[in-house]
Amino acid sequence: MAEISSKGVNAGKLANNVQKRINRAQEKMMQKLGKADETKDIAFAEAAANFNKQMAESTKLQRDLTAYVEAVKTMHECAKRLQGCLVDIYEPDWFGKEKMDIISQDTDFLWGDFQQQLMDSAIISVDAYMAHFPEIKARIAKRDRKLLDFDSARHNFASIQKSKKKDEAKIAKAEEDLGKAQKVFEEINYDLQEELPSLWKSRVGFYATTFQSVAKLTEKFHREMGRLNHNLCDIMTKLGDQQQTKEVEANSVASECGPDMTGPAFKTLADTLVTNGRSDTDLPVGVLYKVKVIHDYAATDNDELDLKSGDIVLVIPFVSPDEQDEGWLLGVKESHWFQNKDLLAKGVFPENFTQRV
Repeated sequence: MAEISSKGVNAGKLANNVQKRINRAQEKMMQKLGKADETKDIAFAEAAANFNKQMAESTKLQRDLTAYVEAVKTMHECAKRLQGCLVDIYEPDWFGKEKMDIISQDTDFLWGDFQQQLMDSAIISVDAYMAHFPEIKARIAKRDRKLLDFDSARHNFASIQKSKKKDEAKIAKAEEDLGKAQKVFEEINYDLQEELPSLWKSRVGFYATTFQSVAKLTEKFHREMGRLNHNLCDIMTKLGDQQQTKEVEANSVASECGPDMTGPAFKTLADTLVTNGRSDTDLPVGVLYKVKVIHDYAATDNDELDLKSGDIVLVIPFVSPDEQDEGWLLGVKESHWFQNKDLLAKGVFPENFTQRV
């Protein structure tokens, strides 16, 4: 018996829902044809339009922010592979090996932390904000259906009242249906009238908070990443300088000990190691001899030395004798050597502006 009763209730509800749909379709058709007036609420229509605009904007924000985080994830993976390549090719005896390894690890951490903080502070917040929209959209659609039910009940009651043959039972039933339809519509309409304007106003603060959060995280990430890149750049610069120093020293040794004892490089070195009958054994490794500047010389190119009268210059050999132009020498100011103990700040200068010391 219980099963039969349940089936009967379900069948009754189904028939009632079907009848409601038919009534709504008829009411909508009559309104479109102009044969039935439609209840209109301009304020609510504006609020609903604002809601649809807000939902579209927020959906775009959610989609684009998610794409941004995915791009950060992709950049993290690419940066990790690039840093791994540097770690693999960096030989143990190269300058700053340990520091370079630490920079690589810190870079990987920064990318991962940036991605996670974007997820925590932006993506989760936007997802929570967007979670309200489907439910409100469904309530607006329900409100529209209940408004059709109310208009239909109103027109049905008016039609029965105008009927020439008065049927008090039908009039009472139509009036009761109208009251119920009006009550259901007004309840849901009241809630939405209160909620939609507040939701619309909240968008400004939400957008400001979201983009401020993303901007702060991005600024912090690039500031810290810039510091790491600056340190890495310094290491690479010093690595290049180290290699140049090694090349100068190697060329100097090759000039002194090379098998071709009659070659031009050996002759240049041999001729300059002795000055006025004495040996320049106190000179730095790789230096041939010293000269003193007797006339000011203003450099006209990046590879030239700017000299003042009285400056002392340490003359060093060219990497290849073919690079030396007649009447020009290659050297480093002695003041630079005293301060830095390297021969990296080298440049060419005219020999006739100097004299051997």
